[in-house]
Amino acid sequence: MLKIWGRLSSVNVQKVVWAAGEVGQAFERIDVGGPFGGLDTPEFRAMNPNGQIPVIEDGAFKLWESNTIVRYLAARHGAATIAEEDPARRAEAERWMDWMLSELQPALAPVLWGVVRKVPGHTDPDVIAKGVERAEELMAILEAQLADRPFLSGERFGVADITVGCGAHRWLNMPVERIERPAVQRWYQTLFARPAAQAALPLPIT
Repeated sequence: MLKIWGRLSSVNVQKVVWAAGEVGQAFERIDVGGPFGGLDTPEFRAMNPNGQIPVIEDGAFKLWESNTIVRYLAARHGAATIAEEDPARRAEAERWMDWMLSELQPALAPVLWGVVRKVPGHTDPDVIAKGVERAEELMAILEAQLADRPFLSGERFGVADITVGCGAHRWLNMPVERIERPAVQRWYQTLFARPAAQAALPLPIT
């Protein structure tokens, strides 16, 4: 059985849990990281020398980096569900996956740490406000992309929706004032109606 190492409050673990659910892959999830610790043990470092989550074990095969894991699950188990065979459409989906990592997650991090988790040293109102401002800029980009299509890559749900959807879930459920974005809200409601999404995306945000 597939093993997923990581706490479910991690957005990167959520991506992997959601993808596994979408491809119908049974899995066992092991809580590590955050309050659970366990990232510095020799056993965990042997799987991921970076000491980060998530990590998967698929038989003897071990893999880390959340987007890479999602791509792997799609390629290995998701031919009928989330995999995209056309090179152009696959590249478009993966572009949004990379956008999530390089743009959206860094914008959301100071808001999460300052407003939700209230981490000491991360509650500066100016830093939080800049994070909210940047997140709104990115949500405007997302709104434009979704204005004329149901999913990020077009008519079909796929890996981009999983990864960016995890970020949108976090943004739309944090206690901050947000600009109304109808296309993003419609898309998010469609995503969150999926059983695999509901299993992967806990509420409230922590």
